[in-house]
Amino acid sequence: MQLELDQDGHLVDYSIWDQNIAQELAKSLDLQLTDWHFEILYAVRQFYQQFGHSPATRPLIKFLMKTVNSEIDNALLQQKFNTGLVARHLSRLAGVPKPANCL
Repeated sequence: MQLELDQDGHLVDYSIWDQNIAQELAKSLDLQLTDWHFEILYAVRQFYQQFGHSPATRPLIKFLMKTVNSEIDNALLQQKFNTGLVARHLSRLAGVPKPANCL
């Protein structure tokens, strides 16, 4: 699968995103996405569409706690997504731009 990515590995055109693309992007994290992962990724896309920007970690977790499950926290997301860079990698897997505050 040939994807057009920016210098940070995010999709150039977030509107082409689908679950197959997300799974392709997840290979870099050695991750097989499940329904649980996709529920989170759809919520990240919802955040982007609702607020017009990719979420930083704290607002993302608050949003996920309200929209997906109140038990979600940073440690759980780090564990389930095999990354310490939660906001950056979840945004990348969800097909939206890198959050502004990420290096």
